[in-house]
Amino acid sequence: MSRDTDTQPAPARSLGHVALHYGRVEEAPLAAKLLKKLGFTETQDLPLPQGGRFYRFVVDQKHYARGDGIIYLSPAPPAQRALIEAVRSALKVGSRDEHPAVRGLRDAIAADPEYTFHVGILLESLEALEQTILDLQADEDLKDRIKVCLNRPRPGNPEVDARLDASPVYGRVERYAYGANGVQAFIETDLLSSGVLGESLVIELDYVFPNYANHVLSVVEM
Repeated sequence: MSRDTDTQPAPARSLGHVALHYGRVEEAPLAAKLLKKLGFTETQDLPLPQGGRFYRFVVDQKHYARGDGIIYLSPAPPAQRALIEAVRSALKVGSRDEHPAVRGLRDAIAADPEYTFHVGILLESLEALEQTILDLQADEDLKDRIKVCLNRPRPGNPEVDARLDASPVYGRVERYAYGANGVQAFIETDLLSSGVLGESLVIELDYVFPNYANHVLSVVEM
């Protein structure tokens, strides 16, 4: 390879799409409502011949006709559901004889929503993130199908700390992220299926305060 080729800029790339699944066919509309409440824009809703619906969402209106920034939503496929049920049966999930590894995983996720697979979305407005959380917690259809966990940035920036102390969402939060100058909101829902047990999915909403090169999504602090 020539030296000239080595110095040429690489073609641009972006994250194209994420495919999410809901567990129960009859809950397709409610799963879609959750994604809308999270701020995603629905661009397609198709009935499926085997039951359920297929949806296309984009994370932002500017991605409407693009090939990136897409979230697909469809029922968990039969072979995947069958495997999950076999795993749950073998581990005796929900019974008196449930394998201790099941509780171990659940406890780990409860302590740290980032412990296993999750999907993260960056918002450009803290106010929009706060309103999203307030709306979800007030929604009669969704409030019992979600768990919300919030992280503030590590303290030490007076401007950021003051803004969050006054926040209707983060004002009393005492959990801290693995970094500075940004917030995280984890929404775990049993409407969506993921992981080895297929029980739930965590969607993470993030906001990074502007003009800081060192923030929760750029530098991890342990």
